[in-house]
Amino acid sequence: MGMPVTLEIIDPNASIELLEAVFAYFETIDAQFSTYKDNSEISRINRHELTLEDASADMKTVFEMADQLRLKTDGYFDIQHAGAYDPSGLVKGWAIFNAAEMIRQKGMTNFYVDAGGDIQAAGKNKQGQAWRVGIRNPFKLDEIVKVLSISGCGVATSGAYVRGAHIYNPKNLIEPITDIVSLTVIGPDVYDADCYATAAFAMGKEGINFIQGLVGFEGYMIDRNRRATFTSGFSRYVIHA
Repeated sequence: MGMPVTLEIIDPNASIELLEAVFAYFETIDAQFSTYKDNSEISRINRHELTLEDASADMKTVFEMADQLRLKTDGYFDIQHAGAYDPSGLVKGWAIFNAAEMIRQKGMTNFYVDAGGDIQAAGKNKQGQAWRVGIRNPFKLDEIVKVLSISGCGVATSGAYVRGAHIYNPKNLIEPITDIVSLTVIGPDVYDADCYATAAFAMGKEGINFIQGLVGFEGYMIDRNRRATFTSGFSRYVIHA
């Protein structure tokens, strides 16, 4: 969906065939769910050429998950806007998680999958350490403000500093979200981290409090005044220079 995908597998029995299978999976998901492709399944649904009842099993699963997230986030995660559906905020993390499971099921234990900066990591890197993930400075994209050490979890960031304003408060569609510029979430898996990062960003400054209330999740928010706010357990993931 217009984003780079990076894989790294450290296990010595990793194969080119496995890497190719994972990339092929992402291509399939892109062809199915991209709102930028006229012939994708979601585009056909939005043009009323295909009903959800006649859609694929994957599409039905995504819509079911989206409905559950809408309820869990008090309506702040909503894939329907102006009469059309855009499940991108859910599909990316879901696809990364599924790709990681493909790798895990082949017996790999040390790897990471990165799509558009959202990551699922397992085991250790080639230095024998937990994986390193940088959080960008949204005001200076070549600068890293925090370096995280993660393993067996996912990291996702929502913001407007790369793709522009693409996340909206479904309860106030008129006013764009301007009080925060970046919100990173660490969670047990990238699917939940990505979805909750999107929902929390839609909440504006209150989003970090929403993440604080989620068991097993940590967050790091940067507001428009360049101030950072983070949850109580976030620091344990930070590598201090």
